[in-house]
Amino acid sequence: PSSVADSGSITQRMFWDLGRKSSPFRNVDYIPEIFYLLPERAVADGVLLTGQAGFQHMSNGRDGDASRSFNTFYVQPMATFVLSGYRISAGPRAWLYTGSLSDNPDIRRYRGNFGFNADIDRDDGLRLSTTGRISAQSGRAALDAEVSYPLQSLIGGAPNLYVFGQGFAGYGENLLDYRKRQTRLRVGFGIVR
Repeated sequence: PSSVADSGSITQRMFWDLGRKSSPFRNVDYIPEIFYLLPERAVADGVLLTGQAGFQHMSNGRDGDASRSFNTFYVQPMATFVLSGYRISAGPRAWLYTGSLSDNPDIRRYRGNFGFNADIDRDDGLRLSTTGRISAQSGRAALDAEVSYPLQSLIGGAPNLYVFGQGFAGYGENLLDYRKRQTRLRVGFGIVR
């Protein structure tokens, strides 16, 4: 099929500092986007191709000197291989910054213009997702790995949630600390994956 699906999403990423006395939210990033998603197209038995292109805004929702934000246009082709009930997907992602970068003029040096995504998952089971990116200008990079599993598969009758783990190493995870190299491990629950 040659039809195109247009969609949107919004992600709110909150960094909660449980180690401090009042347990404040240290940083909150808002990431709305609009995109076009091409339907998957079978090119061989168990091999599917798709692609996505869109506009993404990332902001900490603050104003004045505390404001941090940037906009990108991106394109991401993706190949998926279906094997024994698992879906293995991989593809590059490239983006261009647009609009003013006055809040964080050096963001390109830390987040780059190129990344790669890979996922392996089963609808009713384990999902492993990785995203890497690199700045060709500075050599700075980041790797994010996430693992999730349906809570209902572990505990019958449990809420429709996911047990979630995440590891991050590199630069640019959030808009407050994008210049600092960080290594983080997190666990929790997810509503969607």
